[in-house]
Amino acid sequence: MGLAKHLQETSMFYLPNALASSSCLSDFQSKLESSMSIPRSFVATCLNDTNEFVVNPSSCAGIATKQDWIEKVGPSSLLDASCNADLTVLTRCSSCLDAGMKVNAELMSLNPNATKCFYYTVLYAAGVVNDFGPEDVRTAACVLGLPLSSSATKRSSNNLTGENVRNVVLGGLGAFIGILIAIGLIMLYRNWEKKKKQNVLHEEYVKGVKARVLPNTGAKWFNVTELEQATNGFSQRNLIGQGGYGLVYRGTLLDGTIVAVKQLTDLDMNGDEDFTNEAEIISKIRHRNLLSLRGFCVTSDTARGKRRYLVYDFMPNGSLEDHLFSNRNKLSWPQRKNAIIDVAKGLVYLHNGIKPAIYHRDIKATNILLDADMRAKVADFGLAKQTTEGHTHLTTRVAGTYGYLAPEYALYGQLTEKSDVYSFGIIVLEIMSGRKVLDASKSSTLLVTDWAWEHVKFGDVRDVFDESIREEGPRGVMERFVHVGILCAHVMVAFRPTISDALKMLEGDIDIPRLPDRPLPLSHESFRSSLQHSISLSRSQISEARSNSSIISI
Repeated sequence: MGLAKHLQETSMFYLPNALASSSCLSDFQSKLESSMSIPRSFVATCLNDTNEFVVNPSSCAGIATKQDWIEKVGPSSLLDASCNADLTVLTRCSSCLDAGMKVNAELMSLNPNATKCFYYTVLYAAGVVNDFGPEDVRTAACVLGLPLSSSATKRSSNNLTGENVRNVVLGGLGAFIGILIAIGLIMLYRNWEKKKKQNVLHEEYVKGVKARVLPNTGAKWFNVTELEQATNGFSQRNLIGQGGYGLVYRGTLLDGTIVAVKQLTDLDMNGDEDFTNEAEIISKIRHRNLLSLRGFCVTSDTARGKRRYLVYDFMPNGSLEDHLFSNRNKLSWPQRKNAIIDVAKGLVYLHNGIKPAIYHRDIKATNILLDADMRAKVADFGLAKQTTEGHTHLTTRVAGTYGYLAPEYALYGQLTEKSDVYSFGIIVLEIMSGRKVLDASKSSTLLVTDWAWEHVKFGDVRDVFDESIREEGPRGVMERFVHVGILCAHVMVAFRPTISDALKMLEGDIDIPRLPDRPLPLSHESFRSSLQHSISLSRSQISEARSNSSIISI
């Protein structure tokens, strides 16, 4: 009961250290001795190991706090539904105990070597879930197995000694429980008052942010409670992806719509107005080959600080990377062809279909998602950059992924539409070959572009095709796709086509020019060290002259 109350008050399942445990047991012995005349040796004999009550990560699946429990089990489980009310009724108590056994089995499946998951489940049910708390006689009897309503009332009334003992015991327990309940009520009131104050501050903050959002534009403003409910409190079970820009959770809205909720990290603490306005811009971009942004959320509280979320349509078939480089079913030639064409059409729309143009800056296999029909959509506009019409832009913030970045962008911060074309060429070659952009395991040539060029240069284009599709499609069409990929990913900007021309080449509407030669490929280590050194040097050189770029960084 004491540990359950401790959990209720501190959100800690056990005590922080052996000293606290020893002090607690000593206090417990004093209360037993003064209230019930129980010998002083009782606690020392029965509870002789103070470390039994000290928090230990190995005790139960790494759980130490209430928040740990929520992350492992979720904010709402069978235990919450079955143990939260009056447990006097036998059927309700039985339902609570059954739920506890199921949750305990679930925890044991996470960590078969855990030793105390049963006790953790009992403590959580009594100290957190039940509305009446662990000191309530009904909760104590059902969950903790402590019959505080003594059965001694059934004893003979002429047994004076037994009656006196019973009165002393019940009187002492009643006083002790009364004190605990009073303390508990005070703590609950203080927590309620603190939470109320936080809610007022949060509402004022959100109101201020929403007032700055452009009215009558497409994006929906989500309340953070909606997103918490949709993702089971951002449970680990709902986590479907993560990267340098945040975590992605699968969620289900109240209307049954399945969405992907992206929680952003590394936030600019003063950028809420820019964030909301930029989210509005992105939400208005609609194309069948671009992942739609449904809405966003900005929130802040003293417990977890400032948070920003983006809500996207959910893509059931994952990303291209899932199918190209994992044990999932391999993509067929028609599926690969469609994916390449779809990505090209999405980029054509970003570059030419809207004004001003938007450059993606981080095109890679994980940012190409597949819908229920295995059609590709370009995702993650968090790295998009809005430009003024038809100009080259320089930026000190180079954003993207190693290997996919165009050399002029990685080395000098020079961003044009052909920076995206380079990344697109890498994607084409990855799709056609099933080989990652950087892979030293299959040959001495690191980059997929250099590896593919070596084969094409010596007339072995067929060796570039993934083995699983070599016999599936027309060889001439497949060779055309490889040639376009190599041309798009050329190190020299002038040799690359625009994305519109690249799409026309893929579809056979215009001829592919003669492929220009490429510089000698670098080894893995020399490539990495050269690139990293050049990026570091160029950033320091252009940091002041190019600091006025307008960047959408959602």
